[in-house]
Amino acid sequence: MLTTDLALFVRVAEAGSISAAAAELDMTPASASAAIKRLEKQLGSALFIRTTRSLRLSQAGERYLGHCHEALSALELGRMALSSERGTVEGTLRISVSSDFGRNIFLPWLDELMEQHPGLEVQLELGDKVSSLFRSNIDVALRYGMPQDSEAVAFSLGHLSRQLAASPLYLAREGTPTTPAELATHQCLLYKRADKTHDLWHFFSENEEHKVRVSGRRSCNDAEIARRWAVAGQGLVYKSRLDLAADLLDGRLVPLLPEYGTEPLELYLLCPGRAQVTPAVLALRDMLRTRVAERLAMLDKAMLDKTTLHKAMTGNALAGSAASDEGWG
Repeated sequence: MLTTDLALFVRVAEAGSISAAAAELDMTPASASAAIKRLEKQLGSALFIRTTRSLRLSQAGERYLGHCHEALSALELGRMALSSERGTVEGTLRISVSSDFGRNIFLPWLDELMEQHPGLEVQLELGDKVSSLFRSNIDVALRYGMPQDSEAVAFSLGHLSRQLAASPLYLAREGTPTTPAELATHQCLLYKRADKTHDLWHFFSENEEHKVRVSGRRSCNDAEIARRWAVAGQGLVYKSRLDLAADLLDGRLVPLLPEYGTEPLELYLLCPGRAQVTPAVLALRDMLRTRVAERLAMLDKAMLDKTTLHKAMTGNALAGSAASDEGWG
């Protein structure tokens, strides 16, 4: 039994089409169809139910698909183990990343890693749905917050925090909140995950915690949409400083309530187990730690420079006002 036939069977099952799977694997539809028939003959069972318009798994195919996933994963882990012994960064790395972070921050960093390691192949999965690492066919995931899987290996990539922000357009139209309590009168952009709406926002001043139940006309289950709505002037957004960094640096968003602390966040690189901690994963971890630290340092410097400039301009204005008063006296 050929492992290439098993891999083809998995792709056909996922695509629901022999021709689509063949195109992905650079095969002709005829050779792919012959490979599936060869596998079915070896197993003595039909893996698919075929009609003129559709192709779907048979009961035998559904049962066999899980075994194929396990077998192919075991072979890949074996190959990675040999690669690990050599210390080389190569092979296929299946990565799950949240939508906003993945599209707008992670992609150029991933390109950099792949340029450094030509033997590395990547399968990238984007989405905000949090599923068990052990039930997903992935090697590593990037997630905010502690993992739910107790057996997962978690590498911290940086200590972050949330940031409240809005666009200059929104602030010019609706005004700038100066205390957490004022958020109750503003349009807040709400994020939903696992049927839970995150509408309780936390802020801190000295030793006091401020919990604000916010509301708004817009909510979504995609964190990138919340950020885009904020840039478009639709309301206030409250999410990771790392996700908002580019918009804050370019002035598309303005940081709010700077004198208040916000909820801490931690970004983790997660693996289902020790077996998945390969040289490729470690290279990804080290690169991410460096890039996250650089991005946050750039944001901190920019915010400090803006604060210093604002104070200087305010001081000059006050000095000018005093000089004017003296002239009129």
